Amino acid sequence: MRKLLSIAGWSMFPLLLSGQIYLINPSFEGDEPQDATVPAGWHACKMGTTPDILPGIWGVFNEPSEGETFVGLITRADGTWESIGQRLSAPVLPNECYTITLDLAHSNTYAGYNKPIRLRIWGGKSKCGKDQLLAESKFIEHDDWETYSFQFVPKEPLYYIILEANYTEGSDFSYQGNIMIDNVRSIKTCIRAEVD
Repeated sequence: MRKLLSIAGWSMFPLLLSGQIYLINPSFEGDEPQDATVPAGWHACKMGTTPDILPGIWGVFNEPSEGETFVGLITRADGTWESIGQRLSAPVLPNECYTITLDLAHSNTYAGYNKPIRLRIWGGKSKCGKDQLLAESKFIEHDDWETYSFQFVPKEPLYYIILEANYTEGSDFSYQGNIMIDNVRSIKTCIRAEVD
């Protein structure tokens, strides 16, 4: 009887995990704080992407929202910006509702890259592909961590995610800004009616 219950319990395990899509190193851990370093498990998705693993460099001393480190992405006055991505543990599927939750903040002391910017989250069919804009944050100007949740419905199967620093809505010029990201939770399925 005990063996039967154990088998039944393990057979239910995949059902408990279904509906969640995992990321590798979602809290940007594993490296000492350093500049121009792509966090383990992530890859650069734009030429000139040199994210920083923080805190402790470039004048940024904010505590992480989770774990020991977090990542900082910047925009530059020459019109360039940084983005990082990775392959999802499973694709997000068309016409299904998903939620992604993460912590965002801004630093007023980021070595001159001090203006607030926003985060864009893209889904792609291939590495660094920007096939669908899944979410976009507001103008992030708070220096304390706040949790943001975004719902999205893919139009086609998407296998990759990209986190992109970007200028604010309505800006007609490029500038030096930053956004800090930590504690990206698993992507979960949600009720479709919430996004319609």
